[in-house]
Amino acid sequence: MFSKILIANRGEIACRVIRTARRMGIKTVAVYSDADARAPHVRMADEAVRLGPAPAAESYLRADLIIEACKATGAEAVHPGYGFLSERASFVEALSAEGIEFIGPPANAIAAMGDKIESKKLAQAAGVNVVPGFLGDIATTDDAVRIAGEIGYPVMMKASAGGGGKGMRLAWSEQDVRDGFEATKREGLNSFGDDRVFIEKFIESPRHIEIQLIGDRHGNILYLNERECSIQRRHQKVVEEAPSPFVTPQMRKAMGEQCVALARAVGYHSAGTVELIVSGADPTGESFYFLEMNTRLQVEHPVTEEITGLDLVEQMIRVAAGEKLAFTQDEVRLDGWSVETRVYAEDPYRGFLPSTGRLVRYAPPSPSHAPEGLGEGMSPSASEQVLPRPLPHAGREQVRTRVDDGVFEGGEVSMFYDPMIAKLITWGRTREAAIDAQVEALDAFDIGGISHNVDFLSALMQHPRFRSGEITTGFIAEEYPDGFTGAPLGEALTADLSAIAAFIGTVHEARALRIDQQLSRPAPAGRDHVVRLDGGAEHRVRFMVDKVVVDEGEPLTFDADYLPGQRLVRARIGHRSRTVLVARHGRSWAMTTRGATHRATVMTPQVAELARHMIEKIPPDLSRFLLAPMPGLVTRLDVKTGDKVEAGQPIAVMEAMKMENILRAEKAATVKATPVGAGESVAVDQVIVEFE
Repeated sequence: MFSKILIANRGEIACRVIRTARRMGIKTVAVYSDADARAPHVRMADEAVRLGPAPAAESYLRADLIIEACKATGAEAVHPGYGFLSERASFVEALSAEGIEFIGPPANAIAAMGDKIESKKLAQAAGVNVVPGFLGDIATTDDAVRIAGEIGYPVMMKASAGGGGKGMRLAWSEQDVRDGFEATKREGLNSFGDDRVFIEKFIESPRHIEIQLIGDRHGNILYLNERECSIQRRHQKVVEEAPSPFVTPQMRKAMGEQCVALARAVGYHSAGTVELIVSGADPTGESFYFLEMNTRLQVEHPVTEEITGLDLVEQMIRVAAGEKLAFTQDEVRLDGWSVETRVYAEDPYRGFLPSTGRLVRYAPPSPSHAPEGLGEGMSPSASEQVLPRPLPHAGREQVRTRVDDGVFEGGEVSMFYDPMIAKLITWGRTREAAIDAQVEALDAFDIGGISHNVDFLSALMQHPRFRSGEITTGFIAEEYPDGFTGAPLGEALTADLSAIAAFIGTVHEARALRIDQQLSRPAPAGRDHVVRLDGGAEHRVRFMVDKVVVDEGEPLTFDADYLPGQRLVRARIGHRSRTVLVARHGRSWAMTTRGATHRATVMTPQVAELARHMIEKIPPDLSRFLLAPMPGLVTRLDVKTGDKVEAGQPIAVMEAMKMENILRAEKAATVKATPVGAGESVAVDQVIVEFE
C-alpha cells in the first residue's frame, strides 16, 4: 500500500480523497493555486504545494508542476479527482515515465473512451447498444444539415471531446442545425481544444442512467448498480439518485453486463462510469443506448456508496496499489435509496446566472455523522472497507444525511473554477424517505454573500412529478418553461409561517419590553397578531399556552426553538416540523423555507388597520436597458446607435464560464447608446445597450 499520495485537484473532491486516505493511514499532499491558498483541502492535507496563479491553465492543468510536487514531497501516487487532468491520457503517461502511480484507469482506456466518436465504434464492436447517428467527421454546416435530415429530427449535435454539458445542442429542424452547428464547434474548440462534432438521434422521453463500474488489474470487473441522473439543466446534472425508479432487475443486469463487456474490451481497471440514454417511452425497458464512458470518479459517486456500503475512493487506491477486488458481483449490495443534490453558486431567480464572491455565511445542515471517508459511522477500520457491508443504519435509522463540501465561511467562490458549493446526500429506506430528508436538510442550509440554488433544489424535491418518478432529461425545461420563481406556498405552509412569524415577533417584543430575556414561548397567551405574508393576504394568529390558532382554524400544538439573533427557527406545529431561516428587515421578517423566501410583517390588529392604507412604492422601469445577466466577456455586439431592433433579435453575445450566451431584445425598440463594446468585460447588471 502507498505511504503518501498527492491529490491533483481542489475543493470538495480533494477533501473527499484526503478523508479516505487519512482513514487508511496514507499521508496526503495537496496542491493549490493562489486562489485556493486558504482552502480547506490545503489545511486538511499533511503537506501542501503551491502550483501557480488562479487560472487552471496555469495551475491545476499543469502536469509538469504536479509531477514536480510529487518528486519534492515523495508522493508515490496521484489521485486526480474529477475534471482537470483526470481524463488526460498524456498525464498518466507522464506520471508512469517518472515511476509515479496513477490512481485511475490505464492511459489507453482513457484515450479510447475520451473520443466520443471512437468510443461509440468500440461500444458497437463490444456488443453494446448505441444510438443511431453519424460517427464520421462533419466538415461544414451543409454537411451537418444533410446528415441530420438522413437520421431524422430531432437530433443532438455534440462536440466529440465534450463533457460536463458543454458543446451540446438539440436541433428540431434544419434551421436549428444551421444556427447551432458552428457554435457547437466553437464551444468544443474553446473548452476542449477539439472542434469536431458528431450528430445522433435524439431519444424522446429520454432518461439518463449510468452504470458504476469497478475493476482491478487482475481481470475482475464488476458493476455497482445504476444511478438515475435525468434531472439536468442545459445537460448539467442537478439531482442524482440510486437506484433508478425506472430500472428493473432485468434491465440492471442487461445494462451492467454490456457495460462490463465494454470495459473489458479496453482493458479497464479502477472506477469508471458508463452513461446510457434510456427511452422512457419504451415500457419494456429494452431501449437503452451507450452515450459515453467517464474514465474517472463521478461527482455523483456518493449515492452509489450509500446503497452499496463501498468507499469508491478506497477501492481506487487499493486497485492502483495492485490489490484484487475482495468481493464478487453477487456480493454487491443494494440497500435502500440515496439522493444527491448539487448546491451551486448560481441564481435560479435570474435564469441560473453564475454567482461569484465571498461566502459571508456558510452553515450547512448538520450531517448524521462526521464524513470521515464515508463517515465515522460507516467505516471503523480500513479492513472493513474492502467488502460491501451492511450499513450502520440498517435495522435502526430510517434516514441519513451527508454533506460533501470544500468551502468555508469567509472564503471565495472564484470565477476560475466550478461553481459548486456542496453536495447534499441523503439515504433512506425508501425513495420517499430519502427525498423527504433532502427537503428537511435543504431548509437548514444558511448561505450568504452569493446567490445559490437551494430554493430550486427544494422545489424539485417537492415537485409531484419528481416524487412520482416519471422524469426525463427534459424535466426542468418542461416544468419551469418561464424560469423559476420559487416553490408554491401551500395552505398548510401559509398557516405555519404565519404562526412562526407571530412567535418570533412576540419573542422580540418581549425582549424589547424586558419581560424575559430567555423567552422560549410566546406571551402573553391569548393575544391576537396579524401577519401579512408577501404583502398580500393577512392572517390572524392567536397563541393559547402550548397551542396556536391561525385564521380561526383548528387549535394545533405549537413548540419552537428560537432566541433573538438566531437565524434558524425550528418549530413543530401539530404533526408538522418546520425549519425556517429568518432575517429581520425593519418591521418585517424574511422567512426562507420549502424552496422560497416569504416576507412576513407582524402587527397588532390596530397597526394592521393603518397599514392597509399605506401606498407601496413603484419599482423603476429597467425595460429600456439591456443589462449584463452575469459577469463575463462581451464577444460580439450586433447593433449600433440608431439601429431599430425587433423582439427576439440577437443584440450581443457574452461568454461566461466557457459558455456562449446570446442576449436578445425583449421588445421592438431603437438603440440610443452602446456604452460597452465587443471585447470588454462587464459586471452583472452593467448596461450593454440603452434603448430610446
